[in-house]
Amino acid sequence: MTFDAIDVIRTKRDGGALRPDQIRWVIDAYTRGAVPDEQVSALLMAVFFRGLDADELAVWTRAMTDSGERKDLSALGRPTADKHSTGGVGDKTTLPLAPLVAACGVAVPQLSGRGLGHTGGTLDKLESIPGWRASLTDAEYVRQLREVGAVICAAGDDLAPADRKLYALRDVTGTVESIPLIASSIMSKKIAEGAGALVLDVKTGSGAFMKEPDASRELARTMVGLGEAAGVRTVALVTAMDRPLGRAAGNAVEVAESVEVLAGGGPADLVELTLALAREMLAGAGRDDVDPADALRDGRAMDVWRRMITAQGGDPDAPLPSPAEKHVVTAPATGTLTRLDAYAVGIAAWRLGAGRARKEDPVSAAAGVVWAAGVGERVTAGQPLLELHTDDPDRIPRALEALDGAVGVDTDDVPLPLVLDRITAS
Repeated sequence: MTFDAIDVIRTKRDGGALRPDQIRWVIDAYTRGAVPDEQVSALLMAVFFRGLDADELAVWTRAMTDSGERKDLSALGRPTADKHSTGGVGDKTTLPLAPLVAACGVAVPQLSGRGLGHTGGTLDKLESIPGWRASLTDAEYVRQLREVGAVICAAGDDLAPADRKLYALRDVTGTVESIPLIASSIMSKKIAEGAGALVLDVKTGSGAFMKEPDASRELARTMVGLGEAAGVRTVALVTAMDRPLGRAAGNAVEVAESVEVLAGGGPADLVELTLALAREMLAGAGRDDVDPADALRDGRAMDVWRRMITAQGGDPDAPLPSPAEKHVVTAPATGTLTRLDAYAVGIAAWRLGAGRARKEDPVSAAAGVVWAAGVGERVTAGQPLLELHTDDPDRIPRALEALDGAVGVDTDDVPLPLVLDRITAS
């Protein structure tokens, strides 16, 4: 059935509920190019102000999922689980998490993206490994899941193509900051991936997309509801992003830190969050009888990492890129580090070359920021605290501008707990 796009726009503009057949038609028609950008821009703005109720959002998300292929992983012969983060600074958990969960008997089909702005991208990080490639054919993707148990790669064009068009339009029409549109964008892709269980890491704080915990909780509840409605066992953790995660933000530096975790070391906060997410993924896949900490201790997770990198053309033993220039920032005072602002660190890493302003921009594998102490730890005035890495020394002054006021010693700042909340459907 064909509808009039103007009637759909007017219905939502005036606060009415869209019928399921209207939603399915407009998503399909826009994906096919039968409805122009200007009309869908008007509809997105109406949704931005009027919202979507739970029934509308479920249909909207399903229509986006159905715009492309939904992968069938039932032939793998083992349970599957996936994880999605809403993005942050130093948020490298996907790298150690995928091989860790695979080492525990659950296949991890991780379709990832690239960084934009101050938040890093998983594919950008992994591409700092010599030879590693992000693009796999469907046959390669399934074979690697069967033989290795974990894959991290780029999503193909057949995965929720409606979202690709809608996301680009939201970006240029000021309609990004809408919980229904954010939730449907994320969940349409994750549902299409075909995993039986999904764990959402919803960040909150200065370095996150959602700055306030209550907004992050609302987004988490919305996405959990969408996942469960689509038959995917879904749980969300709301986690801190008022300070960066781990001790590094960038590309190669985050790979190096992930390898430390897989080797049984690494920063305590990164290890804690990786294990928390792994336990949720294993529980969702029906394997809560397995302790992922054992797979870190006995080297099984590292073995899967090496096989995963090798399967995608990478050399897990190759040296990672190193920067041409380094610049040290010292601690301003002696005492307890009470503030290390995640957003400021992310902007600094971006300005050093680790991130991009536009999707087509190149990134530097060697650029980034590493820090010697985390929030809650003691520092001494004059000690090296931050180290800026870049291939272009002319980038350092603007990175230092971003870090102005980012560090606080013995201030009144109260850091968020690492895991603020756990959101389930019940």
